[in-house]
Amino acid sequence: MRRSDAEAAVLMPEQRWRSAAGRHFPFALVVGVTLVGLVRIGLYHWREGAVWIGLALLIAAGLRILVTDEQAGLIKIRSRAVDALLYSAFGIAVITVAMTIIGGPLS
Repeated sequence: MRRSDAEAAVLMPEQRWRSAAGRHFPFALVVGVTLVGLVRIGLYHWREGAVWIGLALLIAAGLRILVTDEQAGLIKIRSRAVDALLYSAFGIAVITVAMTIIGGPLS
């Protein structure tokens, strides 16, 4: 249910911040960890960067399980169970591939 502007004006400033910024915190956290991984890849540490990206997916899975649908913000794509299952499966797959590949041009 959406609050009217009059009801939003009555909210305390910290409640307005929490409802606006808090809604996107899970997504910002996942993007931040992903950016760390991309920086590591850009610095030719591709295995470590891939592990960071896999970790970001596992964080997304954990947050999707722990927070409500409204708090999940942009990490909510499908139902909670499907999101958690797919985020964790892809996260584990990315980490597994990064840890098991031997050699290659960037080793």
